[in-house]
Amino acid sequence: MTTTPASYHGDPTAGFPTKHLPPVEVRELPEPPERWSQLIGPGVIAAGVGIASGEFLLYPYIASQVGLVFIWAALVGLITQFFINMEIERYTLATGETVLTGFSRYWRHWGLVFALLTYGANLWPAWATGSATLVTYLFDGGSANWIAAAMLVTVALILTLAPVVYVALERTQMLKVAAVLILFVVAGIFAIGASAWADLPDGITGVTEAGSVIDELGFALVLGALAFAGGGGGQNLCQSNWIRDKRFGMGAHAARLTSPVTGEEEAAPGTGVVFQPDATNMARWQRWWRFANLEQASTFVLITFVSIVFTSLLAYATVFGRSDLPEGNIGFLRIEGNVLADEVGTWFQGLFWTIGAFSLFAAAVGIVDYTSRLGADVLKTSYLSRSDVSESKVYFALVWGLVVLGLLVLTLGFDQPLVLAVIAASVGGFMMFLYSALLILINRRSLPAPLRIGVGRTIALLWSFVLFGVLAGLTFYEQIPTLWD
Repeated sequence: MTTTPASYHGDPTAGFPTKHLPPVEVRELPEPPERWSQLIGPGVIAAGVGIASGEFLLYPYIASQVGLVFIWAALVGLITQFFINMEIERYTLATGETVLTGFSRYWRHWGLVFALLTYGANLWPAWATGSATLVTYLFDGGSANWIAAAMLVTVALILTLAPVVYVALERTQMLKVAAVLILFVVAGIFAIGASAWADLPDGITGVTEAGSVIDELGFALVLGALAFAGGGGGQNLCQSNWIRDKRFGMGAHAARLTSPVTGEEEAAPGTGVVFQPDATNMARWQRWWRFANLEQASTFVLITFVSIVFTSLLAYATVFGRSDLPEGNIGFLRIEGNVLADEVGTWFQGLFWTIGAFSLFAAAVGIVDYTSRLGADVLKTSYLSRSDVSESKVYFALVWGLVVLGLLVLTLGFDQPLVLAVIAASVGGFMMFLYSALLILINRRSLPAPLRIGVGRTIALLWSFVLFGVLAGLTFYEQIPTLWD
């Protein structure tokens, strides 16, 4: 990040295009808290929502098929997403408006493009069906589709009845992270043997195995694993909305989403406010920026990587090399649970499936939230700004709309969690290719000079642009012939 010249006296609003949206206002940057721990929350939500398709489905599936040789990709994906997330946070910390609003300042429909891609990717209720499938393992029977349908309705009720949606989401994901960490501690003691631990370093450094892994698994699954190592797709974009509701930086001037049933509407503009980068405000900015980086690294990156390592180790220690593993679905989790029952005890089998089911359910809560939150932000800011309908009401309409569409998907028979997760992840990877470039645009051209992205982080986003662009292109190329089968 560029250092702060105290002599900067330019107009801080000059870089924000106003053709499609109102100009930003100038206000004071609030004081950051005294301790960074008071800001913990958005990174935990990101990790909590992310501990799902990548951690409980894709990476354990990969470990069950090819061993630990792909764990290094999780680290690559996470480091890449750290820089993506921080540039998303930079814009909202500095302006109080979301990056989708920032994109829409350059072309009115950019926000809508990403909202529709996110909505389309998450129409497939992979996380609810995954959770429901684990519930059927727990009770040795039942209809996964009916259980998933009940879960989707429950998700909508949770998000509808919470007075402040962010608070409910943060508490849910913190509970989930705590449960998952308990599982890992127990697994590390009772289920993961010394040989699996000994093989872990090769998995972290085994980049040379990439070609054989891609040949065996296909680009779609590889892209999905990279994109969903943590967040991916629309979830990364929602860092804007979550830190705004947490009152990070200039987000303190924005309204939070509240329940139309139990909450109280907050009135605030959907477009942004920016501060004059004088010496006082820039001293505050430096602390906000340092705290935000620390929060993201110590929660999102650390929790997610530990989760991927442990779930992969557990799959590797129990089911890798077996000839009866199913391909293309999560049936390997049933076999994994049965092996754990034989080697550790039925109590651990039940714990494994229970925490897995809760983890995927909590992920569904977060995914429905961020999908609807992005859509509500775009619709209210860019298309319904003159309407009396609040962003909260648009949000809840989208929540129930997504749930109804998910129920329709289930009735049509699309019920394979792994396949649905790969579809969602592939779309997410394509989105990351697009918005990596747009983040460079808004953080170099819109923000006042002292706040703009520096050279090092620009290079990180260019890497993201190339990485996900190449993988998305290869995935689409690989999948085109299947359309004619």
